[in-house]
Amino acid sequence: MYDVIILGSGPAGLTAAIYCGRANKNTLVLGGTSLGGQTAEIALLENYPGWHGTGFDLIEFMKQQAESFGAKIEMVPATHIENESDGTFTVIAGNDKKYQTRTIILATGASPRKLEIAGARELLGRGVSYCATCDGFFFTGKTVLIIGGGNSALNDALYLADIAKVVKIIYRKSEFTRAEAILRERVSERKNIECVFNTELKEISPKPDSETGELVATTTNGEQIVCDGVFVAIGHEANTDYLTEDIRRDEMGRIAPDSLPRGMFVAGDVHSNIKMQVATAVGTGCGAAMDAVAYLNANAQ
Repeated sequence: MYDVIILGSGPAGLTAAIYCGRANKNTLVLGGTSLGGQTAEIALLENYPGWHGTGFDLIEFMKQQAESFGAKIEMVPATHIENESDGTFTVIAGNDKKYQTRTIILATGASPRKLEIAGARELLGRGVSYCATCDGFFFTGKTVLIIGGGNSALNDALYLADIAKVVKIIYRKSEFTRAEAILRERVSERKNIECVFNTELKEISPKPDSETGELVATTTNGEQIVCDGVFVAIGHEANTDYLTEDIRRDEMGRIAPDSLPRGMFVAGDVHSNIKMQVATAVGTGCGAAMDAVAYLNANAQ
């Protein structure tokens, strides 16, 4: 029986693990399929106070810190949670093991929203990608498209501009209204980044007779854009498939904290009504851990 099981190994989950470990609570982190989630994919993290480096390095540091306080980390996802009659929980994991705990912190984050147009699913991994830092290397010296207009899209464009020959940002609006000013300025200064506004794609297909695997991206007005790769950055959806329907979610699938049973807490990008940033993930991870520790202490047997 664990005191706390934390689902997720991003900044929120690892922060919670640090706090719970320091409070001398028997703590297990079920970290999912990849350590750090989206944060680990950030090539340069420069808006988290006190850090200027890769997101992966920050996650590794936080992981070591959590383990130094006794937290145990297993890289398996949760598939289901059962509420027991005595007020405890059983977490069923992807390795078919069952873990019992007195409290749970949900910190499973969010995943990139999929591009639902013809060809996008079929060409995933064959020119279509949702991770610029993972796959950018394969497009060295080539032409790539970025789909989206928020911070993630512009950060991806800036990262790929150092790798690809040409980067074209395809955005359905007339300007980047959701992206930070500093990112808009940096994009405008890069000579190999082209912004294509008021444009949406309806199909991605292989270019006929191409010997290099080129793609054709067809817009809704019929224009065809030839490229080597398409990177998608159109928002995120919360990772909550393991939860029952009685837990209320918002339109992004994020969890409403007041719908959780006693002993269950939420932190990070899966928490509704917070900004999706590393700093807010850390803050909510801290808060969820302190609430879980207070709950355990108040209900100590």
